[in-house]
Amino acid sequence: MDGVPRVPEQWRPEDSAALRFSVLGPVRAWRGADSLPTGSPQQRALLAALLLREGRTATAGELIDALWGEEPPSQALAAVRTYASRLRKVLSPGVLVSESGGYAVRLTDESGVGASLDLALAQELAADAEKAKATGDLCHARALLNKALSLWDGEVLASVPGPYAETQRTRLEEWRLQLIESRLDMDLEQGCHAEAISELTALTAAHPLRERLRELLMLALYRSGRQAEALAAYADTRRLLADELGVDPRPGLQELQQRILQADPGLAEPSAPLAPETAAAPVRPAQLPATVSDFTGRTSFVSELSEVLAAASASEGRVMAVSALAGIGGVGKTTLAVHVAHRARTAFPDGQLYVDLQGAGARAVAPETVLGSFLRALGTADAAIPDSLEERAALYRSTLDGRRILVLLDNARDAAQVRPLLPGMEGCAALVTSRVRMVDLAGAHLVDLDVMSPEEALQLFTKIVGQERVASERESALDVVAACGFLPLAIRIAASRLAARRTWTVSVLAAKLADERRRLDELQAGDLAVKATFELGYGQLEPAQARAFRLLGLADGPDISLAAAAAMLDLPVEATEDLLESLVDTSLLESAAPGRYRYHDLVRLYARACAERDEQPPSERAAAMSRMLDFYLATAAEVYAIERPGDRLVDHLEATEYPGLRFTGGSAALDWLYNEASPLLACVRQSVGTDRMRRAVDLLWAAKDLTESGANSHQYETTARAMCEATRTAGDAHAEGRARTTFTNVLLVSGRIQQAAEQAQLAMDLAASAEDAMAMSWAANDRGLTLMHQEQYADGKPFFEQAIEGYATIGNRPLEALSLCNLSRAHLGMGNIAMAVEIAQRALAAYLEIGRTLRLANGHFTLGIALTRAGRHTEALSQLSDALSVFGSHRQRLWEGTTNFRIAEVHLAARRPAQAAQHAEQALALGCIGGDRMQGTVLTLLGRALTMLGQVDRARVCWREALNLYEQHGGAAQAEEVRALLTPATAA
Repeated sequence: MDGVPRVPEQWRPEDSAALRFSVLGPVRAWRGADSLPTGSPQQRALLAALLLREGRTATAGELIDALWGEEPPSQALAAVRTYASRLRKVLSPGVLVSESGGYAVRLTDESGVGASLDLALAQELAADAEKAKATGDLCHARALLNKALSLWDGEVLASVPGPYAETQRTRLEEWRLQLIESRLDMDLEQGCHAEAISELTALTAAHPLRERLRELLMLALYRSGRQAEALAAYADTRRLLADELGVDPRPGLQELQQRILQADPGLAEPSAPLAPETAAAPVRPAQLPATVSDFTGRTSFVSELSEVLAAASASEGRVMAVSALAGIGGVGKTTLAVHVAHRARTAFPDGQLYVDLQGAGARAVAPETVLGSFLRALGTADAAIPDSLEERAALYRSTLDGRRILVLLDNARDAAQVRPLLPGMEGCAALVTSRVRMVDLAGAHLVDLDVMSPEEALQLFTKIVGQERVASERESALDVVAACGFLPLAIRIAASRLAARRTWTVSVLAAKLADERRRLDELQAGDLAVKATFELGYGQLEPAQARAFRLLGLADGPDISLAAAAAMLDLPVEATEDLLESLVDTSLLESAAPGRYRYHDLVRLYARACAERDEQPPSERAAAMSRMLDFYLATAAEVYAIERPGDRLVDHLEATEYPGLRFTGGSAALDWLYNEASPLLACVRQSVGTDRMRRAVDLLWAAKDLTESGANSHQYETTARAMCEATRTAGDAHAEGRARTTFTNVLLVSGRIQQAAEQAQLAMDLAASAEDAMAMSWAANDRGLTLMHQEQYADGKPFFEQAIEGYATIGNRPLEALSLCNLSRAHLGMGNIAMAVEIAQRALAAYLEIGRTLRLANGHFTLGIALTRAGRHTEALSQLSDALSVFGSHRQRLWEGTTNFRIAEVHLAARRPAQAAQHAEQALALGCIGGDRMQGTVLTLLGRALTMLGQVDRARVCWREALNLYEQHGGAAQAEEVRALLTPATAA
């Protein structure tokens, strides 16, 4: 439907006959979804003049002045009448009316059907935004302003002539800028300073004399840790105002500069927490697990902890309250903490956060992982979550500022794991549970939790089993709770099993517990006390349940999906779900989310002990792990194949016996890969030192998107390192060559080029000795990339040619095209621009034959770079924009950032510095392939763009940051280039 004006989605009518008018762009009209002809420019000018009077009558003289000003044509009055007559025929009856010698547009026609105007809707949304802001609901106010701003569709009253239109055009553009400033102000109040920089850079370039935009840019830079740039932006502004207008910056701007110089704490943090733009209200997480209805005893502890939390909520001069509960496993730390947290919910109206830190297991949850989860729960977008622990912790504390949040940190390993997760803000509080007493957690209120008293234990048992059954067998009930060591978890499991078996008496359960062979030794020693409790539940399982309990405990991941569990058990999904849900009922397994299951860490240890003791034949344990690995490998290969049709890597992976999942589309496939990242990588690590290593390495290779997306880079790198060492120790050249290939990819993505070169060469040598054609070609391509990054283009060229030949031999057209892209880059570096363009076009043609896939983005990306060097800027932008779209749809965040950098290069080459600066800022926000060295390259370009915009001081700050990165992470030639830019004569 090219050329047909669209009806803006946000104000499309419900009534198919309703009229819609727009003036925030071209003057247009629709009836329902159908565009109406609005005539010549003068006729549209008449319609606009009437619409902008909001129903008031305009006389003929006023309309003549609006259309022609002081020099109307001789037939002006007749022309006005003709335009009005034509519009009446197009519009609904009763919309354009004649009265009092003039005309008016009524937004309700004769049939009572209402019409609407985009300007009126924008005014209504802006007014609602002001009301929301006045009540403190900044999130909703932001959303309303964004909706209002989205109604603009290009230039206001586009192509409409006349003095009235020109006046209104200026007025409405000024109003739009005021709305943008108001929304950006709220962005900064909500902590979105990093995201705002790119937009503010572009706006200040477009409106250099608008001091409010400069002020917002300075504040955003300062809050993003870029103090020097913020001060440089002020210097640029002061110089511009002096040169252009002969005036100084307004007092507010001068005051902001002084506050930045003094590092005023009032500027450092936003006044409202970060929340997603789409939310109608601040996100209030409610993550507490359900409290138990039969909570018993612990009266003194409940009162003590409740008083601490109440004091924290009341903000009685305390920064925060931390209560740390310690005791042996199963003593009821979590139950008590959850119970107290629920009682205190009203004191923390802004929400409650919860996490199981898995501190008792071999792999406790990393604090940065928890912070990522908490930030998402608090409304932070994935793209706004930084990578490092320190940055996440700082953003977490900033997000909590001004809110009253309760944080429950369950099952912590030690104080070091907990410290980054503490709110640190007045009005917030944290409850921590752990097996260890956290004497080194400064300022914590320590609580040592012991087993229940006999009376409390019997009370708990009675609540679960029922008063009637216990009353008649009180002595047997006392025997049961004593056999459980008065441990709450043991009592709960025993009582729940008994409650579920109405034919059992209490004495039958007591008699079973009297068998000391199964419990006595365990109950007498520390953490082993919990194992006896688990033995009670395990001993009552049906054979199929017990097998599932044992085998699933072998997996190392934080949880396991239903499909992966079915693979381990070699059962249909439906049967597996029945088994797992029955285990959930016995409290031996937890349902983390629909279709996902996890063990308490102590239960997992017990399940593994049971597997070692009971699983017959013993080889079944290895077989279960093999099936899980097969499942992950087959499914990851499916994801890879969907993302890269025609790529024959999957044909060269180790064969699997157990099938994986099948997907109907790329989005579902990627969802699976990223959701399963932690269990998948744990499965690879568990294969170290086993006969499964070849398949495990291939799984790592097929799941390479986990590192290129930037989402799971650290876990992936740790796993790749482990596989390199394990395969080297095993002397398996085939597996080691592939492991080195995966590790090379990690190093290339993070910009550690020298290490990548060493690993790529090792991978080549190993692949050659193992006669692994796929790995050999892949490693040759990687070796060429390392040389290209070191600007040794001529040396890298033969490696790309070797990879192209190798891929052609094994019939892998997509990877052949990928190496062609890299060969184009090599020729570009050697100055063979025409050859580079021709090779890039061949690569893109190959990708287009295959279809629209992730690899197609590589073709557009490479051709865009070549065309940039050839000076064909319009074509280059088209190619790079196509690449950006594909990378975005495939969630390749680092490649999105890299492509934004290349787009910035094009704009700079075309002398469009404002657009160049905007895309460079987006590249910095997203991150780029190449790590810190690439960040230096982006900063260098940003400085050049800012210099062209007259923002010299800010440009020099960028260059100094770039120089520091080059000096720290390598890049002698780039460092010299930046030093030259910082030399005054060169910069000038």
